Amino acid sequence: MRGKFITLEGMDGAGKSTHIPDIIKLLESKGVEVISTREPGGTVLGEQLRTLLLNEPMHPETETLLMFAARREHIAQIIEPALARGAWVLSDRFTDATYAYQSGGRGVLANKVIELEVWVQGNLQPDLTLLFDVPVEVSVARLANARTPDKFERESAEFFTKIRNAYLDRANKNPSRFCIINSNQALDKVKVEVKNIISTL
Repeated sequence: MRGKFITLEGMDGAGKSTHIPDIIKLLESKGVEVISTREPGGTVLGEQLRTLLLNEPMHPETETLLMFAARREHIAQIIEPALARGAWVLSDRFTDATYAYQSGGRGVLANKVIELEVWVQGNLQPDLTLLFDVPVEVSVARLANARTPDKFERESAEFFTKIRNAYLDRANKNPSRFCIINSNQALDKVKVEVKNIISTL
């Protein structure tokens, strides 16, 4: 039986990565093999591209192309083989992030992202996407107290507003795949919400 593909999305500072260990533990308790990965990254080449993408200034379309180059390797080397053998893949970001950051934030035309999505991943889509949503001011405040920021985390509140709007637009257009989680509440409440969603799979 083919495995399931779960993605976690949200602005920087939304707290999505905090929940990955709990999700892995819950799925493994059900006897599921879990492959935890991330984008950009996930492969040796992908991690090298991640370093460039998170730190080097570049044209928005170059950024988009490199994101999909890393994604192609990710799908071919990690995601598809794992799903084919019945493992569940848990990815910290996937293509929805490109629609949010490169199209919504950077202004790359959505039709160009659509063309790359079809070319790079064919019919592959997540079975479930958890969108961790917080107000922009909360995201900015959390990032101010974080580690040394990358180039995305140093962006303006206006940039994050565009990202949030793009994410919510994606969720509204794909309601059967997305679950929007209010990440601006007590961590314990968020954890319960995540657990309840994952437990239904």
